[in-house]
Amino acid sequence: MFALAAKEIKLPVVELLYWRDVKTTGVVFGAALLLLLALTVCSIVSVCSYIGLALLSVTICFRIYKGILQAIQKSDEGHPFKQYLDQEVALSEDMVHKYSDVVLEKLNWTIGELRRLFLVEDLVDSIKFAVLMWILTYVGALFNGLTLLILGVVGAFSCPIVYEKHQAQIDHYLALVNNQIKDVVGKVQAKVPGLKRKAE
Repeated sequence: MFALAAKEIKLPVVELLYWRDVKTTGVVFGAALLLLLALTVCSIVSVCSYIGLALLSVTICFRIYKGILQAIQKSDEGHPFKQYLDQEVALSEDMVHKYSDVVLEKLNWTIGELRRLFLVEDLVDSIKFAVLMWILTYVGALFNGLTLLILGVVGAFSCPIVYEKHQAQIDHYLALVNNQIKDVVGKVQAKVPGLKRKAE
């Protein structure tokens, strides 16, 4: 399950989620989790402002420190962030087109799927979607979107590594659950008229 998804995702993301470089993954995971937890306490405007102020405080203090150090040592090292200021940060048109094409493709697919489900092209799929929406009403009553996002980030950084370590057992139990669900759906389809799938 995760292995198939991992093949479709670009390598750096996979390396990050599978904790190949513990230090980098820890920093990314910690920063993402800290940001989301901060958003539970403050508004997004406040969080962005505090992050901006913190970064500015660090860079201004470092700039002043380097200036004083250069004055004392009578050296001419120049601006401490010169190498970063000289780097090109503009997005190339090719990159923008590439990612906008991917987003457009996914958006069109999603719109097509929603149209198919809401206009009941396949009764079984539409009923499954209705059950999912009904379950999500209870999830929404228990958790807000930010809590679900936090749980999603924790899951994204913990599930792949757990699956990698215990793949055989997880696959076995997932196959059992999948077979049970198929049996139940098959029995329901056989007993309720009109629920049988259309022939492809």
